[in-house]
Amino acid sequence: MIQFFHVSKLYPGGQAALSDLTFDVPRGQFVFLTGASGAGKTTLLKLIFREEVPTEGQIVVNGRNVSSIPGGKIPYLRRAIGVVFQDFRLIARKTVFENVSYLPRILGLDAKAQRAAAYQALRRVGLAHRLNAFPEQLSGGEQQRVAIARALINDPEILIADEPTGNLDPDLSQEILRLFLEVNLRGTTVLLATHDRDTIERVGRRVITLEHGKLVSDVELLGKAPPRLTLPEESAPTENLRPHLPAAELPG
Repeated sequence: MIQFFHVSKLYPGGQAALSDLTFDVPRGQFVFLTGASGAGKTTLLKLIFREEVPTEGQIVVNGRNVSSIPGGKIPYLRRAIGVVFQDFRLIARKTVFENVSYLPRILGLDAKAQRAAAYQALRRVGLAHRLNAFPEQLSGGEQQRVAIARALINDPEILIADEPTGNLDPDLSQEILRLFLEVNLRGTTVLLATHDRDTIERVGRRVITLEHGKLVSDVELLGKAPPRLTLPEESAPTENLRPHLPAAELPG
């Protein structure tokens, strides 16, 4: 699903954000990515969805060499990847529905299909009743759940989250983490970046640790108190939101 082969990332001036990373994430796995601030977590995630490109090495996502994908085809890569940011990145002047339905809208779905897709995504995170609210009318936890719904609306194969609980209190953080774990139960591959070691040790799962841009640990932890999870209800099919391209259109 995701493979890094001797990947390094240098910024102007020679600063090394990542150095010689090699690892792979199989389909359907849940992975914590951890390390201190500045360890390279955000850069690693950006490389996966091609917001950054590596200075050296190769990154393969869904069998495709990410670096060699032409610029015009990058949106097709990203339609298979949901991304959740720490700062939510919701548009203040848009309703919850408008924020969540952005992808169906640009794909040309009609208004009825857009609303159905947004409703199903929001139902998965418990916010279907807030379709017409604006971000400022929501709590921090609700805003983060809207951001998660937006990332899930096209039923992505990969879900990436960069410190998604960093701005939330402990109770809300546990609620949001449970959502990610339950999404993973459906088969979605999840990479969640966090510096919260207590949460990682409580939940368990595979843990990749970065330090000064280097991979220093890759272990499977048995959680001390993993949460009980419930498999979410199946939502309406969203296959029409996924790109169906011949292999030749995205050269690897």
